[in-house]
Amino acid sequence: MKNNKINIHFLGAAGTVTGSKYLVDTGDRKILIDCGLFQGLKELRLKNWEYPPVEVSEIDMVLLTHGHMDHTGYLPRLIKQGFNGPIYGTNPTLDIAKIILNDSAKIQEQEAERANKEGYSKHSPAEPLYDLKDVEKTIPHFKGIPQSQWIPLFDGIRVRFQYNGHILGATYIELDVHGKRFVFSGDIGRTNDLLLYPPLKPKKVDVLFIESTYGGRLHPDEVEALPQIEKLVNDTINRGGSLFVPSFSVERAQLMMLIFWKLLKEKKIPKVQMIMDSPMGANVLELFHRTRDWHRLEDNECDEMCSHFTVVSSYRETMELRTDNKPKIVIAGSGMLTGGRMLNYLETQAQNPNNTLLFVGYQAEGTRGRKLLEGDKELKVYGKTVSFQMEVAEIQGLSAHADHAELLDWMSKIKNKPARIFIVHGEKEGAEALQKGIKETYGWDAEIPQLYNIEEIE
Repeated sequence: MKNNKINIHFLGAAGTVTGSKYLVDTGDRKILIDCGLFQGLKELRLKNWEYPPVEVSEIDMVLLTHGHMDHTGYLPRLIKQGFNGPIYGTNPTLDIAKIILNDSAKIQEQEAERANKEGYSKHSPAEPLYDLKDVEKTIPHFKGIPQSQWIPLFDGIRVRFQYNGHILGATYIELDVHGKRFVFSGDIGRTNDLLLYPPLKPKKVDVLFIESTYGGRLHPDEVEALPQIEKLVNDTINRGGSLFVPSFSVERAQLMMLIFWKLLKEKKIPKVQMIMDSPMGANVLELFHRTRDWHRLEDNECDEMCSHFTVVSSYRETMELRTDNKPKIVIAGSGMLTGGRMLNYLETQAQNPNNTLLFVGYQAEGTRGRKLLEGDKELKVYGKTVSFQMEVAEIQGLSAHADHAELLDWMSKIKNKPARIFIVHGEKEGAEALQKGIKETYGWDAEIPQLYNIEEIE
């Protein structure tokens, strides 16, 4: 063994929720865990344009916990910056990353084009962070890995991907480096999820990186959310409005479809047009059919649920539907209103006080979603300001993220005291609440690293 010191570079999701990137430098090998895009606050988004404070061409490989944008969205930039190694993940993770990266590139290209045409960007010309050609160069680096099997990577270094709920294909990663076990929690799923199985739990950990998105907060049970959704649908439709659900296209869109379909089947909501407007969500639906062992849905349930929805993929159809004022339910991306088809609907529908905007997922600081939740009455869409008069509702029980109690419970099978615990992927309050919870529950000390910290592990 050449070197017994290992350096960890916190290149993202440290002191913040987005942009997950952790570089493990063993002295002779450099392994990047996750490669996410920064989202939300402008000062964070600008970091996507900066060169990271490490030599990208020296990174040997990337390991992905799951396919979400804040864990995979930076990959095409990494390739542009000179990374040339393999990108490992479970097959559903890589399928989702493919869908998300193509979608992200397309949206960036469209927004740059629109900004140039309408002249609302400060940059001349406005350019996408990456385009479809960059994504095309990224996909050949993808290498699928089975779950729950140890895979040798280098001499003295091996990896295992373990089922973690959250979304299709999501895992936590166990990385053994010369006898030390590093565990990267990725995003931990719920114990009682309507769509997915409960996460597995690690048993041995020397160095733990644990997410804290919902540190200090408890979710109501998913089942408790159903009556609230039923009431919101009925109230909105009865006053002649439509219900708009900004949704993450992976897992959340399919979960919302399942919930609306169940309520309709039980005759708890009226029969109105139900729309799932997300090309990406449609692709993920197809993935549900191909990944039976990753989720609870039977094939016939999947088919029946889909038959009740208008699944929109063409932009022209979106433009027609957004001016139709008949009561309906619309699920569309993006979940935090940072882009996507939902903005097209809001451009024409935001002024109607009979409509309801329902948030069913986490809204990061600085996003349009967070601002509307906090009471903003104006919405900036495509360079212009639109008056916002809709009802706003939020249902928290549907999060795909473990809450405070579930995060602590996920650690309950660890038999040894970890030498180091790093709390990542959380805003300050959540991270500090989890730090306190870990101390009270297990008597273990945990650290909250900040962005670009380098920690030495002996």
